[in-house]
Amino acid sequence: MAELCDLVINNVRIASMQNNGQAYGQLSQSSVAIKDGKVLAIFDALDATYQSIKNVDGENKWLLPGFIDCHTHLVYGGNRANEFEQRLQGKTYTEIAQQGGGILGTVNATRAASEQTLLSHAIKRAARLTEEGVTCIEVKSGYGLDRDTELKMLKVAKRIAEHLPVSIETTYLGAHTVPKEYRSNPDDYVQFICEQVIPVVAKQKLASCVDVFCESIGFSAAQSRKIFAAAKAQQLNVKAHVEQLSDLKGAKLAAEFNALSVDHIEYLDPKDIPAIKQSGTVAVLLPGAFYYLNESQKPPVAALRAHSIPMAIATDLNPGSSPIASLLTIMNMASVLFSLTPEEVLYGVTKNAAQALRLANKGQIKAGLDADLCLWDIEHPAELVYGINHHRPAAKWFAGKEC
Repeated sequence: MAELCDLVINNVRIASMQNNGQAYGQLSQSSVAIKDGKVLAIFDALDATYQSIKNVDGENKWLLPGFIDCHTHLVYGGNRANEFEQRLQGKTYTEIAQQGGGILGTVNATRAASEQTLLSHAIKRAARLTEEGVTCIEVKSGYGLDRDTELKMLKVAKRIAEHLPVSIETTYLGAHTVPKEYRSNPDDYVQFICEQVIPVVAKQKLASCVDVFCESIGFSAAQSRKIFAAAKAQQLNVKAHVEQLSDLKGAKLAAEFNALSVDHIEYLDPKDIPAIKQSGTVAVLLPGAFYYLNESQKPPVAALRAHSIPMAIATDLNPGSSPIASLLTIMNMASVLFSLTPEEVLYGVTKNAAQALRLANKGQIKAGLDADLCLWDIEHPAELVYGINHHRPAAKWFAGKEC
């Protein structure tokens, strides 16, 4: 007797992004059955085991998992277009910061913005991503640098999912930079984060991860260690902005705490990669910031590849160093700037991105996993990386529902 399901998608070429030995995890089957928001089965069209009132003809298009943008800062107040113009006119980042700009300029605008204002702008930014096939977004705080604004940002991030067909994963990034109130006592700010904010974030379940900008212009390795320890004490996972501008051994430190991911890593010492391998940490590459800041030091992709470190790709969408609301564009940048193959890039925005967020239910087309799926009118999956602004999904399903 045939098993009933909510939807059957027939006549598709499936890039499952499973590690099955086939390029892009391609499957021989051409039909997908969906029930209760999950993939029920993947089967051949001649198999009559699964039946549904609703059937979709995929017209031999490619079916891929919904994309995951695993590193963004898309909740913030104001913008920094004026600073972009000032830099092109010759002003330095330091000069702009001294005039109240830079990250602290965004902090002032974010503190002043209402929750509704932050939400309305965040929805617009997130909508640009979902239009391109993104079905899951990680959102960091980090533009409040006080307790109330940081909590406000995290609450806003969670509300995005009420307005768009997307799931949201939140990360507390109070250790983004030292706020003006603590400029003369940065260690006191670290203590404030550890004792007065992380416990509240954990109690209110506003974030599943704690992130730190471990860098010469951010927080030292010793300070980062204290924050990581405080996060783990509250059963929160750890992520880290590390080795973007220098090598402070932040990635190796994060690996000690079994970090879900180490992000940026342009200055990562290849000698530290075995520690990342041992901890099961994902390397998140952010070519948008590399491009926007006109950097020259590239992440050690060949060494990461040689050690079989999972590499994820994300937009790093933020107002200062990567105001890029297009994961498809970032995917092309990852290939052109960092020499990743199209297949590596697509794994980087599906399976590996899911691993960077510890989401075992996403990132692949597989029985039992979330039915977040996109249908693409392309001849080969590499087309999604090869071109810029060529494609949008021909159809999209979030939790099994067409959207």
